[in-house]
Formats: sequence, structure tokens, C-alpha cells
Amino acid sequence: MIDLHTHSTYSDGTYSPQELITLAYEKGLKAIAITDHDTIDGINYAKDRAKELNIELINGIEFSADYKGIEIHILGYFLDITNKNLLALLKELEKTREKRNLELIEKLNNIGVNISLDYVKSLSSYGLITKAHFATALLKKGYVKNRNEAFSLYLGKGKPAYVQRVLISYKEAINFILDAKGIPVLAHPIIYKMSEKDLDIAIKDLKNNGLCGIECYYPSNTLNQTNFLICLAKKYNLKITGGSDFHGENRPNVSLGNIFLEKQIDYKILEDLKTIRR
Repeated sequence: MIDLHTHSTYSDGTYSPQELITLAYEKGLKAIAITDHDTIDGINYAKDRAKELNIELINGIEFSADYKGIEIHILGYFLDITNKNLLALLKELEKTREKRNLELIEKLNNIGVNISLDYVKSLSSYGLITKAHFATALLKKGYVKNRNEAFSLYLGKGKPAYVQRVLISYKEAINFILDAKGIPVLAHPIIYKMSEKDLDIAIKDLKNNGLCGIECYYPSNTLNQTNFLICLAKKYNLKITGGSDFHGENRPNVSLGNIFLEKQIDYKILEDLKTIRR
């Protein structure tokens, strides 16, 4: 069994890369992709543990991108993590996050929330500061009762402290993945809340720009939604993938490896994805 969508402490997960590998072993998984947001830094730290436990580790990433005014996420698999263009892009994205974080802190302070950026940084073990770290800070300081409330009261779109960071275009996201010899896959299409017609149009457009797969199996999908995505994948000759989007304690209702209707998905999906590389 496999899980092709996970996050470590190098973005907004609560398990270190090594701990993710150990958990994958305990869950009986054969392969796992670490797909942190806009960073590949955690991958090298997982390699030795993966080799030790005989877990197949796939180099991955998750880009946030703009698709005609809608934020979508593009997963990249089997990346060459030494690719110079990819590394330069990640450095630029880190700068845009830093700018967004300063604006976010300013907005929070202006509405009477007494939290410093240094405090938020102290909650991140290694990598990038994400809105999940701000949510944890609000929770620990007693401004909210849980992380969901942090988004519904402060951090979500249209809320007092919301800041939209600069997004790369969907074409850029796909092209950078392809340039790094990776395989671009559209993550969790259902959460974008498009109509079936609009999603069909979007996936056709993405395919024409280099998309190779769709994440059809996802914890929050219904059976009907999953079947619809599988039909779209077949219609446009795209690979079918799946992942839990595991974040550890930041998403406690999601378990590593439990991807669709509390079930795991088969290694055959990964084998099929590999045919693109060959």
C-alpha cells in the first residue's frame, strides 16, 4: 500500500521526515511521497530512514498556483531535487512567504492580537512558516479554542488577518515540475468547489499544459466524487493517484495511509505513474 500526499515539519506537518517514514513502516506502507508545500528540504532527511526500513521514498512537492483566479495545488513526483531552476524558484517563493507573514502579523497586531513573528517561528521545527503555524500560535495564546476557529475567525479568506500571498501561475508550476524531470498531478480537485462542467474544462486546460495525473482518491471525497474524477482521468488519458494529505496533529482526523473511505490504495497506482518516467 502507498500514500502519495504527506507533509512533514518542513512545511505544515507535525511529524519530522524521519518520523513520517517510521509511521509509514508501522502502517505497513510500501511507498510514501513527501510533498511539503513549496519546499523539498525534508526529503534528504528522510532518505536514510527510508533505506533502513525498506520504504520507497518518492521525491515530491506541492505547489500553490493560480488558475484563472482560483488557487489550486499541483503535486510534483519523482523530482530531481538538484535542479537549479527548481531551487531558484523555491528560494523566490520563500521570500514571498516571508513578506506575507510580516503582513499577517501586522494585521493581527492591529486588531489586538498580541503575537510576534518570532513566537510563530518558534513553533516551526525546521522549515517554512505557514498559516498552520499562525493557527497554532493563536491556539496556544488562547485567542481561539481550536485550529479551525483560527481560520474561521482570523486567517481564512475574508477574515480580519487574511493575506493572499503571491501565487505562481498553474503553467509555471507544471513547467517547473516537468523541467525537474517530475510528474505534475492536480491535487484534491473537489475542494476547489468548481462545478463538474468547470472542473472538466479546467482539467482539459491543465492537460494541454502538461498535467499528467489527477489525485482521485482523497479522504474527504465521496464515492460519487471519486468516480467522477476517475472518469475525467480516463477521458483525458491522465494517471490516477491518491493520497491522505497527512499533516499529523494539524489535521488529526486524517491518518497516514487511510486515503479513501478509510481504506488504503494499492501499489499498482504508483507502478502506473512510473510508466510516464519510462
